[in-house]
Amino acid sequence: MPELPEVETTRRGIAPFLEGQRVTRVIVRERRLRWPIPEDLDVRLSGQRIECVERRAKYLLIKAETGSLISHLGMSGSLRLVECGLPAAKHEHVDIELESGLALRYTDPRRFGALLWSSDPLRHVLLSKLGPEPLTEWFDGERLYRQSRGRSMAVKPFIMDNAVVVGVGNIYASEALFAAGIDPRRAAGSISRARYMTLAEQIKRILTHAIERGGTTLRDFVGGDGQPGYFQQELFVYGRGGEFCKQCGTTLRELKLGQRASVYCPRCQR
Repeated sequence: MPELPEVETTRRGIAPFLEGQRVTRVIVRERRLRWPIPEDLDVRLSGQRIECVERRAKYLLIKAETGSLISHLGMSGSLRLVECGLPAAKHEHVDIELESGLALRYTDPRRFGALLWSSDPLRHVLLSKLGPEPLTEWFDGERLYRQSRGRSMAVKPFIMDNAVVVGVGNIYASEALFAAGIDPRRAAGSISRARYMTLAEQIKRILTHAIERGGTTLRDFVGGDGQPGYFQQELFVYGRGGEFCKQCGTTLRELKLGQRASVYCPRCQR
């Protein structure tokens, strides 16, 4: 599933081609996504000028003059720009045609993503209760420490809770906990303020670096496959269960936490 750095990389890839452009037509070939695409999306969006493309958590907000298109890539979705009229392949469900002659094409083999319309997206039910963005001043170790008091749940699902902080998915939670030296099984309420300060710093550092790497390995959003690159070669624990720790050489262990695979180093993380 695309996580925050991949969604931010997508935003940066498509924004220069959308902002300031007027939508000429919306073609919907398949409405059955996670939630049905609105029947009147073409009426609402056609003729509108796109003012900006923003991100909130893992949602992209394509802001037009009278409302916003809320996009989520789900498990397998992607957005890329193609020439208007380019024949659509299987799973290419939506084209948003622009006056420039390009079209923003939404592809989603599993159809678990979303394209919704809202006149006030930050108050939409999907976004209204989200926690702070991790790369802003509203998120820090003190917030983690305060919110964790009395919590017996493991620290990894705690930092993956979107009410606590948005965008810290499985990959980046695993990597941040390793960098902070914290065992993902530890009860959230048992971790000290000082260690949460370190964890928050590592979350910010790793997400920032992943966004930068996504930019340097970005495939072409114009005519390409619209898929941002991951920084897989730099992962320390995620997806490496049974391999040696890059830091100490100990065999990495894998377990399930909150229905997610979790890998950690029993020596480096405590």
